[in-house]
Amino acid sequence: MTLGVRQQPRGADAPRPGTPAGLVGWLTGLAVLAGVGYRLWLLAYATPPTNSDEATMGLAALHIARGEDFPVWFYGQQYMGTLEAYLAAPVFAVTGGPSLLGLRLPTLALYAVFLLLTWRLTLRLTGDRWFGLLVVALLALGSDRVVKNQLIAGGGYPEMNAAGAALAVLAVDLATGRSRWRLARWAAWGSLAGLMLWVDPLVLPYVVATGAVLVGFCRRELRGAAGAVLGATAVLGAAPLLLHSLLNGRNPLTAVLAASGANAAAGWADRLYGGLLLGPSLGLGFCAPGRCATWQLWWSLALPLLLVAAAVTAWRALRRPAVPAGPAAPASPAGPDGPDGAEGADGVGRVSPRVAGAVRLALTVAAVGTLGAYTVSSSAGLTPVESARYLSCLLLSLPALLWPVWTVARAALPRPASAPRALGARLVRTAAWAVLAATLGTAAHATWRAAETAPATRAAEARHAELVRTLRQLGVRHVRAGYWTCNRLTFASAERVVCAVVDDGLRPGFDRYPGYRREVDRAAAPAWVAPTGSPLAAALDARHGPGPADLDLVTIDGWRIYLPR
Repeated sequence: MTLGVRQQPRGADAPRPGTPAGLVGWLTGLAVLAGVGYRLWLLAYATPPTNSDEATMGLAALHIARGEDFPVWFYGQQYMGTLEAYLAAPVFAVTGGPSLLGLRLPTLALYAVFLLLTWRLTLRLTGDRWFGLLVVALLALGSDRVVKNQLIAGGGYPEMNAAGAALAVLAVDLATGRSRWRLARWAAWGSLAGLMLWVDPLVLPYVVATGAVLVGFCRRELRGAAGAVLGATAVLGAAPLLLHSLLNGRNPLTAVLAASGANAAAGWADRLYGGLLLGPSLGLGFCAPGRCATWQLWWSLALPLLLVAAAVTAWRALRRPAVPAGPAAPASPAGPDGPDGAEGADGVGRVSPRVAGAVRLALTVAAVGTLGAYTVSSSAGLTPVESARYLSCLLLSLPALLWPVWTVARAALPRPASAPRALGARLVRTAAWAVLAATLGTAAHATWRAAETAPATRAAEARHAELVRTLRQLGVRHVRAGYWTCNRLTFASAERVVCAVVDDGLRPGFDRYPGYRREVDRAAAPAWVAPTGSPLAAALDARHGPGPADLDLVTIDGWRIYLPR
């Protein structure tokens, strides 16, 4: 490091993986429990707030649980697989019906898997349990945007990070030449890669980057049985996508590119602001709900420096000459090319510096690719606040981004050293600790602001439940409403109330499940539902009056129900 700071060996001053963890182990366990417990508390408060898109996934899960339909894609589009629906369907079958909590329990489990795998990955890459505790503590926090990505079953986001962390851990194991269950590891990596190709392409930079690590370290092995297993399982994981494309003659890549809106009308200044300044702070969990204060944007300004530092240190580790293996760490005969397999796993979870550097570099390059793809899309310029969810995979790169800062903060001072050199080293260490403290502090503040919204969200959910009860008491079976009301209402009522979408001008809107519109159109006298104060409510109020063709009005807190005479 510069300014005379002498680095300690990787993992120095920290318990090595496989040795008694002591205090740091207990603290890490408490951080994991705190992260899961915080999100479970949010679920008890129906937080984050649900929406019609999440309800669409819930309806797919309901249809799967009943055996009525087995959708490949999110209803109403030709991309984004319905894995979350298939995970929630057994919960609905066991609990006797659909519920928001039942829909989100699998996403909570996926978050726990992501947290544990990221901890494991951090230990494998660094050998430093205290740094592992820092990463787990940071991921245990959760801003509004982060918990929305992790808990809302809206398609793709909850499972991407868990799968990405698993791919990275498997890449480390395979690149280090661990011989036990080797073909099974290849099968797991291939099936996860194929599955993510079906579920959501946002994680593809991490699939490609970790795959490049495997190609770089295991080229000869991939020419044999490992390559065949990898290819077969990748095809199996992507089977829903491949079969649907072959049977229907549709290319999902075309739908994905159309949805990205790269050629839509958004100025480059807006795209750069949304993609490189606002997006990283929002997407990584440093902002309050729905907005970023100016001081919270500091992380986006620091991110380019962190990316450069992570890339440089990872590249240096990758270029370090391989150390010949000792007798306690024999290479796997089917392991990686060259001596890296020999110096790979040492039985306590540590890996070779070259493999660790390669994986850290892969995570850094994947982060750059994710940022670049998001910045060139129109979403970064047109809807930067809501579209920051497209950067959710950047959490996978936190161990690589923060490791250079941690090594500087923990580095020993040079001995002997001149006064200016010692002062410079202290200033560098102080700056590194300041970055780490600011990262935790900013994320903690954003978490506190997100938790503050929970009571209001639960109250809004109670008002929606009252709407469902009122419609049932009135004997209403068919309604027309706006997009953000319809499928949420249908899911909350377990399809006892069926809704067709209209726009604010009372014209037919976008129905993700066309069967609902057909059923409502066949009904004799559908009712109308609109949120109080909405443009749709204003349009329907014009039809409320004493005439025989007018509508009767029933009001409850937050909602207006219009009944035909």
